[in-house]
Amino acid sequence: MRHPRSSKGECGTRVWRFCTALIACLPLAFPLNASSADTPDSLLSAHRGGTLQLVAAASGGTLDPQINYSGKYINLFAVVYDGLATFKKVRGADGNIVVPDLAENLPTPEDGGLTYKFTLRPDIHFSNGQLLTTADVTASIRRIFKVGSPTAGSFYSAIVGAEACLRTPATCTLKGGLEEDPIRRTVTFHLTKPDTEFLQKLAFTHAVILPANTPEHDVGNTPIPSTGPYTITSYDPNKSLRLSRNPAFRQWSADAQPDGYPDAIDYSFGIPDEAAVTAVENGQFDWMADDIPMDRLGELGSRFTAQTHVMPHAAMYFLPMNVNIPPFNVLKARQAVNYAVNRKAMVIFYGGPGVARPLCGMLPSSLPAATDFCYYTKGASPEHPAAVWQAPDLEKAKQLVRESGTAGQKVTLVVGNTSVDMAMGVWVRDMLQTLGYQTTVRPLSTSLAFNYMQNTSNHVQIALKDWSADYPSPSNFLDDLLGCENFHPNSDSSINIPGFCNQTIQGLMDRAKTDVTLSSAETEALWRQADRLVMEQAPAAPLIEKDTVVLTSARLGNFFYTTVNQLFFSQVWVR
Repeated sequence: MRHPRSSKGECGTRVWRFCTALIACLPLAFPLNASSADTPDSLLSAHRGGTLQLVAAASGGTLDPQINYSGKYINLFAVVYDGLATFKKVRGADGNIVVPDLAENLPTPEDGGLTYKFTLRPDIHFSNGQLLTTADVTASIRRIFKVGSPTAGSFYSAIVGAEACLRTPATCTLKGGLEEDPIRRTVTFHLTKPDTEFLQKLAFTHAVILPANTPEHDVGNTPIPSTGPYTITSYDPNKSLRLSRNPAFRQWSADAQPDGYPDAIDYSFGIPDEAAVTAVENGQFDWMADDIPMDRLGELGSRFTAQTHVMPHAAMYFLPMNVNIPPFNVLKARQAVNYAVNRKAMVIFYGGPGVARPLCGMLPSSLPAATDFCYYTKGASPEHPAAVWQAPDLEKAKQLVRESGTAGQKVTLVVGNTSVDMAMGVWVRDMLQTLGYQTTVRPLSTSLAFNYMQNTSNHVQIALKDWSADYPSPSNFLDDLLGCENFHPNSDSSINIPGFCNQTIQGLMDRAKTDVTLSSAETEALWRQADRLVMEQAPAAPLIEKDTVVLTSARLGNFFYTTVNQLFFSQVWVR
């Protein structure tokens, strides 16, 4: 691997050339390759078939859809599993709309937002032939808590009985929270408090419906029967994963789960990102999961513009810092990191201003209540914020480290082992050394890094992590990553990596999530206030917000990108 550079130099020149090419040449979406006279049936007949070839440097971990929290598999699970609701499978802003999936309709909340009653569609079967019933629904919702799903607390704690389930998952019953009527095919949820995003949370992958007899533990490498157009037929986490057509599938809603074009989807592992770029350019694979290395962006912008797509997505890179162990259990040490980090360098490492922008708070610009202040830039402070980030303030950062009493301490930075993460990580290591810390970088396989960062048993002091929205809401960044309910010591499912919990901030976030009397402007004001208070405490250093650069093969047609699931694998053409 090349040693990354923090100065512009040759690397910076290539990146800027790429950005210019992006603006001038790159399409925002692949042409549909269809005329207005084409119908869904005729398109399916003409383009159905073939095998979609995906590639990644490493596998994405467990096949359990209620546990896995990696974008590498969550987007794949979207064509395998279904929930009561889902996000509309269309391009553009309408992809944020929640639509009924296994349920016939979306219920109107009753009792002031405390009751949701769903009716199941008839005659839907799992891939093993088993008929979908209300018992599968109630067992699946209880299983979220029994298996310790990463979002059990942040997404589903409003269900009556959830608090007891979070305390003792093994005995979870959700008594009073779930009511089923097998004859009428209805399942009713009862909440302890309104949740303005409850339907979005039920549309997320962790709430997919599985057979009632699914084991109440992480299934690991064993596939679970599914309802979508594809089912997982083989998996070797060291080599490959294969999806085949689900013989029991019939399309019940094109908006929720359209029938798929490819006959099979193969996912190959163990191909480093540099080699994967070449393989996709040459047509050996159709899509790569990992970020494009920065030293390859120039050729994409000049030679492969028709195969390169820059797509919007609410996503970021940040440095979570453990607030419970030295040195970042001291506020001034955390603030020093925020002042010292050169966000312009991070933009360059990711690919330049055509695909990334500096980020001062926890909310990317595509979200409601997006961050509109900058505390940690030269000439600014929490008391006197700037409007945007300008430059690092190393002198201020060094002063804070001296005042914190943490200078000279040993620090290990945990990063994923991709080219982009390593480039950023080595720069951050050098920055921390400049501040006076004895710093080393610990790269881990991307299949292991996220779980490792989360578990307090590993004593991670600081990490480099990217994050993207489960659905477009500020809660996905503030509450998910820093909410008290998402800190679970000694667990791989503790997405609050800093171990941060502030009751004042939590109260603001809870009100934003539950107060149905608030206008959208009032709700956004609460999220902005929470964002500002979070950054005063600096449990993380936001680095950049990023678009998604998607490289596909020349043979891939009908480029189908949704705001939630990104490239939607069932709708592309490879025949």
